[in-house]
Amino acid sequence: SLCQHLGVTRQRRWTPSTMFSNNDEAVINKKLPKELLLRIFSFLDVVTLCRCAQVSRAWNVLALDGSNWQRIDLFNFQRDIEGRVVENISKRCGGFLRKLSLRGCLGVGDNALRTFAQNCRNIEVLNLNGCTKITDATCTSLSKFCSKLRHLDLASCTSITNLSLKALSEGCPLLEQLSISWCDQVTKDGVQELVKGCGGLKALSLKGCTQLEDEALKYIGANCPELVTLNLQTCLQITDDGLITICRGCHKLQSLCASGCCNITDAILNALGQNCPRLRILEVARCSQLTDVGFTTLARNCHELEKMDLEECVQITDSTLIQLSIHCPRLQVLSLSHCELITDDGIRHLGNGACAHDRLEVIELDNCPLITDASLEHLKSCHSLERIELYDCQQITRAGIKRLRTHLPNIKVHAYFAPVTPPPSVGGSRQRFCRCCIIL
Repeated sequence: SLCQHLGVTRQRRWTPSTMFSNNDEAVINKKLPKELLLRIFSFLDVVTLCRCAQVSRAWNVLALDGSNWQRIDLFNFQRDIEGRVVENISKRCGGFLRKLSLRGCLGVGDNALRTFAQNCRNIEVLNLNGCTKITDATCTSLSKFCSKLRHLDLASCTSITNLSLKALSEGCPLLEQLSISWCDQVTKDGVQELVKGCGGLKALSLKGCTQLEDEALKYIGANCPELVTLNLQTCLQITDDGLITICRGCHKLQSLCASGCCNITDAILNALGQNCPRLRILEVARCSQLTDVGFTTLARNCHELEKMDLEECVQITDSTLIQLSIHCPRLQVLSLSHCELITDDGIRHLGNGACAHDRLEVIELDNCPLITDASLEHLKSCHSLERIELYDCQQITRAGIKRLRTHLPNIKVHAYFAPVTPPPSVGGSRQRFCRCCIIL
């Protein structure tokens, strides 16, 4: 297996003079120079390289050459990967390794990653998402040995604290992308330390960092002018004050997720419209204080919007859809689930808008009780539409969906029609459950 080969097999060294011995009679070995064979091997994945290494002495040397191990993804082997495998990989690859994914490898801890950091000092992209054994010690090792690190994913590494952010700030000045999602021990003090040395951050995911307050965002806004992507989902303490600072300091912002930040108001939408004209993605699900007024300002100023998640923005009406249809010709994905004031008229404007014919790919209308089959008629001209969500839209019928599919035969329609409750039994006793409950 892969893990046996990387973690158990004895390392053997072959000199150039003995690499192609008399026992390696294959024509390919005789006809092609080593450099060309190495080039061919460079296109193989990890599993195939390990298999090739077992073919012959010559192929063993070629397959295990460090130049073939610049990018390694071990996600598919996450259950089997242990620390010694990572250590052996690091010794074999050395300075060649540029990109490593250990996503979900629960058996990898601080000691293995210290060895890795010492051996692979040219690493640029490292994914440790879900490696729950690691602590601040790993970030200390990365800080000490991996100064070229640009992308680091520490999502769900719940033992990470502010000390890790301080270490990264001191030793990884080239860091551009960082995820510390669900690292709920991180506070504003850690963010303050991070941005002191990593002012070139372009993407930062703070999803689920529930201790963060507005002051953390003020540090980001003041020190990270290159920021393009920011995820603040479920950062419940964030308010308008912090996000407005981001808008004013990060004019290159293209993607903002503030879903679940229930304290924000239209002031955020106004700030985005005034300061972030390049905005392409906005996710504000469950932000129930946002209204048509704010989305009007946003739409009139952010013409590059491509994806919007407005689920449970319960105050918006057809007015928002009218503005989007006029000012946002690049809109591809729109979620309006649980926006209960949306009607067929709003969908009509959207279907006639600039984005409709060639751009709109996904629209989600779950639990929009005023939507009827008329909305499906208005969407017939959306030739790029790939998926529509209609769960619990009680006025949508099978006939309406069928008519839509005659115009858009490849569309995926997700809808649910409750089964009819069976009539009372002949004996007159009342049935306790409806049909769907019996099935469940």
